[in-house]
Amino acid sequence: MNRQPLSVVVTTLDSADTLPACLASVAWAEDIVVLDSGSTDATRRIAEAHGARFLTRPFTGYSEQKQAAIDLARHDWVLLLDSDEKLAEGGEDALRAVLADPDRWGYVLWRREWLFWRWQSPRSRLNHYVRLFDRRHARMNGLKVHETVAVDGPVRQLDVMIDHYGERDITGRTHKANRYSSLQVEDLERRGVGQLKLRLVCYPWIAFVRYYFLRGHWREGWAGFVAARVHAFYAFLKYAKLYEVRRGRVAVDRDPGPGTRDP
Repeated sequence: MNRQPLSVVVTTLDSADTLPACLASVAWAEDIVVLDSGSTDATRRIAEAHGARFLTRPFTGYSEQKQAAIDLARHDWVLLLDSDEKLAEGGEDALRAVLADPDRWGYVLWRREWLFWRWQSPRSRLNHYVRLFDRRHARMNGLKVHETVAVDGPVRQLDVMIDHYGERDITGRTHKANRYSSLQVEDLERRGVGQLKLRLVCYPWIAFVRYYFLRGHWREGWAGFVAARVHAFYAFLKYAKLYEVRRGRVAVDRDPGPGTRDP
């Protein structure tokens, strides 16, 4: 059966540890684009060994980098993957079937997370994102972090899984929480977040309860508990950093400048 040709796009930076599994899982695609932002490891060699087109571009932000990779695709239908993700077993057949007769401009795929030393429980809530789409009707949403694909129309969930290896240890996860919380301050400022002190006090607890209990990560034992605590810390950091920015801005506005202070 004829189907729409597929471009797979992947952004990389020193991704040699995870890229082989990522590219092997989509080797059947007609076009694979790897857009790199300055790797010094074997990322390029691995990409080219898997038949991918390897291109480079300075990193200007997650959303911008992924959009640049999408723009390099040869085909209209795109599968967007991170370099630490791979299409799970059975995904190829399901995507081939959809591309034979697409009825939407975008499709949502499930994502299963690796938590430090184990996979998340199949009974805990899975993340889900638009990853398969017609690029003529979709673009990255432009957010600094938690960037997603925005589709000009309704989307549909597919029973297709992406395995996400993410951070392999607690140190990596906390570093990511620190980095992402700094990046998200600009997004929060743009939204005009209010009740900031209340959020500082309450929201980390809400984030923990939502992640650990409501999303069911208590089923992962200590891995789920540690992940929930780091998630709550991330929630605290992003609002604490926003508070710091706003407090600093007020201090600058109130500062009368040099030469006018009391001796």
